[in-house]
Amino acid sequence: MKLKFTLAACAALALAACGRSEDATPPEATATPTGALAEADAAVTDAILPTDAQGFVDVAAANDMFEIEAGKLAQTLGVTQAVKDFGKMMETDHTKSSADLRTAAAQASATVNAQLTPKQRADLEALKNAGADFDRLYKEQQLAAHQEALSLLRNYASAGDQQELKDFAGKTAVVVQTHLEHTQTLP
Repeated sequence: MKLKFTLAACAALALAACGRSEDATPPEATATPTGALAEADAAVTDAILPTDAQGFVDVAAANDMFEIEAGKLAQTLGVTQAVKDFGKMMETDHTKSSADLRTAAAQASATVNAQLTPKQRADLEALKNAGADFDRLYKEQQLAAHQEALSLLRNYASAGDQQELKDFAGKTAVVVQTHLEHTQTLP
């Protein structure tokens, strides 16, 4: 009887711990500097987190291509100067990241063949048609894209199978984290 009661109490506590109160505030002491950064690791959603070299290169190259194309759109369709400037930074930084990825991939015997995912193509199309709502949609997409990219990079840096690409992922994660922080300040 005591065992049944103990098991029932443990189950109740476990269920209570899983529940989420809307009034609850997240703990203040976290390892990451901001709330969205803390969410980056948890917000993997449907992101694929490959640990093999070719899988990582494929996803990272697609992410860079998306950022470059979205950045170009931000420069021409952005409403505020802050969004236009951020778009330019995305184009510049992700062009550099693409070059660094090609170098690391070659050392790891992986091939870079950047191809946008269907979601990325749809997101770019939505940006093209956003009109006056461009800045809001761009910021929303950039937050999601950088959270997913940060998860990808951190995961590969710790669990990847090729040291050259692990080094690239660790170094690039720092830049993507900065982008994520900057995205949060966009109007």
